[in-house]
Amino acid sequence: MNDKKLLALYGLKWNPFLANIPVESLWPAPGIDTFFFRIENLVMDGGFALICGEAGVGKSKNLQQLAHRLNCLSDVVVGVMERPQSSLNDFYRELGALFEVNLSPSNRYGGFKALRQRWRSHIKSTLFRPVLLIDEAQEMMAACLNEIRLLGSAHFDSQCLLTTVLCGDMRLPERFRNTDLVSLGSRMQVRKVLEPYGRDDLLNYLEYALLQAGAPHLMTQTLMETLVDHAAGNLRLLNNMAAELLAVGAEKQVKQLDEKLFLEVFSRQPSRNRRLKKTDGNPKGEIK
Repeated sequence: MNDKKLLALYGLKWNPFLANIPVESLWPAPGIDTFFFRIENLVMDGGFALICGEAGVGKSKNLQQLAHRLNCLSDVVVGVMERPQSSLNDFYRELGALFEVNLSPSNRYGGFKALRQRWRSHIKSTLFRPVLLIDEAQEMMAACLNEIRLLGSAHFDSQCLLTTVLCGDMRLPERFRNTDLVSLGSRMQVRKVLEPYGRDDLLNYLEYALLQAGAPHLMTQTLMETLVDHAAGNLRLLNNMAAELLAVGAEKQVKQLDEKLFLEVFSRQPSRNRRLKKTDGNPKGEIK
């Protein structure tokens, strides 16, 4: 069944369990508004912020929401780095493209001066620091991370020319323990560490996602509680299970997703156990 038929069957505006949800309808995680408020204040003075957490807890979605909020502020320039694993030369090329500075990687000092001059001009005219958002920052080379620190520092480290938000898994704060990145780690003024969510938070997420998608009664309450209990506090795992249930439910043309469907889809298949019993005592695995 294609997406249009699936959405029409359940009256959905979009599939609430896929990644391409409109940013305005993303779930506001607990405490995230406070974090966003602190970042908006950080834009006035510049500096570093960090979002980190295990895989699947919503780091990239939080960064997407942050980018949307910052883009809604007048005079705030936001650059999003798309290739964090770049070499130092490619890192400068991407910075030049993001902030509209014509850079020559062979003249790194010239690029250094040109970027800083562009940022100073922007600060002088708007009073806001430019913003650089980097997802999957744990993949960045140490040289590039330190280059960001040096690029944004002026007047003997008494002024910041850039606001940088690094987002990555738990390898990122661990890297800040290394000697070559200790100085950068100590500059993280705002931190948001995402942890596995509690049961009530995940239930709230499911209800919010279904309401935003236009189908609050897509699932029974018992099914939502069952999904939450099997998600181990992980949003990605919860969405993957829910998306599979939605696809199977559409295929079976069920009116509402319920716990019976959950058992059909995720219960263990007994065929393997039966086969193991038949082959017991037969080293070649031949069925007698």
